[in-house]
Amino acid sequence: MPRVPPQGSRQPFVRIYHLSPLPKATVENPAATRYPSRRAMSKPGLSIEASQRAVPEVSLGGRLAGLSLSKQVAVLAFWPLLEQVLAFCVGFTDLLISGRIGDGHDRVAILDAMGLGGYVGWFFNILQGAVATGVMALVSRATGARDSDLAKRGLGQGVWLGIAAGMMSLLILQLGIPLLIKGVGLSPEAARHAEDFLRILAITGPFSGAMFAINAALRGAGDTRTPFIGMCVVNVVNMIVSSLLALGPAPFGGHGVAGIATGTLCGWIAGLLTVSLLLIRSSSPLGWSLAGLRPHWETMTRILRVGAPQSLEIGCMWAIHAYGIHVIATLPGEGNLGAHILAIRVESMSFLPGWAIATAGAALVGQYLGAGSKEMAIRSVRLCWKVAASLMGCIGILFIFGRDALIQLMAPDSGHLQEVASPLVLICAAAQPFFATCIILKTSMRGAGATNVVMQWSFGSMIFYRIGVLWWFKDQPWFDLRVVWVVFSLDLITQALVFAWVHFRGKWLNARV
Repeated sequence: MPRVPPQGSRQPFVRIYHLSPLPKATVENPAATRYPSRRAMSKPGLSIEASQRAVPEVSLGGRLAGLSLSKQVAVLAFWPLLEQVLAFCVGFTDLLISGRIGDGHDRVAILDAMGLGGYVGWFFNILQGAVATGVMALVSRATGARDSDLAKRGLGQGVWLGIAAGMMSLLILQLGIPLLIKGVGLSPEAARHAEDFLRILAITGPFSGAMFAINAALRGAGDTRTPFIGMCVVNVVNMIVSSLLALGPAPFGGHGVAGIATGTLCGWIAGLLTVSLLLIRSSSPLGWSLAGLRPHWETMTRILRVGAPQSLEIGCMWAIHAYGIHVIATLPGEGNLGAHILAIRVESMSFLPGWAIATAGAALVGQYLGAGSKEMAIRSVRLCWKVAASLMGCIGILFIFGRDALIQLMAPDSGHLQEVASPLVLICAAAQPFFATCIILKTSMRGAGATNVVMQWSFGSMIFYRIGVLWWFKDQPWFDLRVVWVVFSLDLITQALVFAWVHFRGKWLNARV
């Protein structure tokens, strides 16, 4: 048996075993150094990393120190899961409130307006979310590399970029509301309610932008509890104020959908104040500092380099979805858009664990890559993938057998909407494992900073199915809302297969942050 060379003696090690030099990160991190197994030495094509895939190479710091990989996922996913459950309750409350504001045709118009408002609310935060993605990627890398100064700069610069992104979103939405409503094709009554809602929603932009950045920095550093507390405040204030202004007694109540939007605005303001104060009192390495808040263009550039591709991706996705909404809103019959958003509300139940686990996976990928271990980054993604697919698959079974009860709970006494929405939930149930694959793999790649990879591979499938196929089918006599959902599901299945291939290919691990 050849003598083991001393630490740092790389060339004799290579000559004896005919292997490539050790990776730089391994040499610089003695605690992570491993020698190849006999099996690796006997097979010339087997890489050192592949032979060590079952052996953890890096120990993370902070709240994740000393934990197994499964426990790390559980710690990081627990609070986002509770956060998503609470957010689901808020969406459920908004739907209940909007369903009780009017009667008959007015109720249908309000639900259609809230359907558009739900989509706009999702895409309204495109720019803010792009900044948050860049912040999380940078802070998680800095945390893994134990660079607290860079992490604090990522937090501070992210807040300024988040506010700027929110101001841009506010301006774009305020100017584009008339064109948006006209393009969707809402009825005059629904259009009036939609404009009342969107005018107020636009004002939330700067507040949500700053809070998105703070929460992303905290999650990247391994703290998912503080963002949960902040979002608790957002959602509780939202529910209380919305209920009071929309359904409460005079002089507070009677404001309709504008009251719901005002509740959303008050919630974001209260939540931002909460997380800002918690960061002041925090004892963790990530916190406010004058140096971090001072404008630092290099750090801003690094955040934008990661976030810009996602902004473009989600912006184009918004345009693609806007076409889908237009197709749905112009289908024959009443209530198609309301039934569509009702089915999405039910489907969002499966998104709760999926998003929480994806958040954990993204944070772990960034931290392990920052610590120099691609293998542990891969292991964390695949563990999250298995868990999410299993959980969301079980929720899909619940949809199959309990869809009518769930729809009745969300929209009582809405017979026509329930009749239209029920088969949509059945369709989405079959696509749940593929939905889980898309959520986990795309989010983990964003956490690694590979937002350009996600952007490049997302567009082809979406454009083909959600524009090309819908345009081809929309004039057929058999075309209805069920066919639209089948097309959407085929898009998810295709994307899942594509991103699985991209994941196993592995080039996304080399993204520069």
